[in-house]
Amino acid sequence: MKANPLKTLAIIPARGGSKGLPNKNILPLAGHPLIAYSIAAAKASPLIDRVIVTTDSEIIANISKKYGAEIPFLRPKELAGDFTTDIETFQHALAWLKENEGYVPDLVFQLRPTSPIRFLGEIEHCIQMLSENEAAQSVRTITPSPITPYKMWTLPEENEFMRPLLSVEGMDEPFNMPRQKLPKTYWQTGTYDLIRWNVIMEQNSMTGKNILPIVIENEMSIDIDDMTSFVKAEEILRNNPTCIRPE
Repeated sequence: MKANPLKTLAIIPARGGSKGLPNKNILPLAGHPLIAYSIAAAKASPLIDRVIVTTDSEIIANISKKYGAEIPFLRPKELAGDFTTDIETFQHALAWLKENEGYVPDLVFQLRPTSPIRFLGEIEHCIQMLSENEAAQSVRTITPSPITPYKMWTLPEENEFMRPLLSVEGMDEPFNMPRQKLPKTYWQTGTYDLIRWNVIMEQNSMTGKNILPIVIENEMSIDIDDMTSFVKAEEILRNNPTCIRPE
């Protein structure tokens, strides 16, 4: 693959608090802390110029440094709560880098620690897609929907009739149709998110309007939130030698 003409920064958001699975970002997965897989994924590609972890935890910071990530700052506690949004986290990190280092990347790669199953070819494909399409504002991972939203319903006020969530032009009752006759839909995942810097900082968005898809298989779409997903991730790593692993 040819060199990337755009400066690309990988940011790995990893707060210390996790109620569903305590300390999940540093729990051992196949011999390495979970966050190490995202750091390794970013460092595997020569198209990514820098790798930083934004965290409020000294423990996560120290482990991340061990695996080769930069920790230029500790994230303020007020930006590490259960309801902190991605846009708040990323705007803080990018503003800090600009104000303290004069560093402004072209592209920003979000690599969530909870999605450890990644492949070098997919990472570089994301960067190539966004680099070559000036109209595109981001790249986001999707996977075929496990269930069709055309058979979903909303419940209005009490004692009112339920309503179908979606309609299909030219089809009176999509909820009564065979799944094969309904439009194909996709579910967004957190495996890869690549965004232009100006979209985050100037448009206050983590995607913008023009989003390119990178489609991955359902079985490779892992979002670790419990021990069951940990076991599944270890099985995938065991059976797929081309998955990126920490050294």
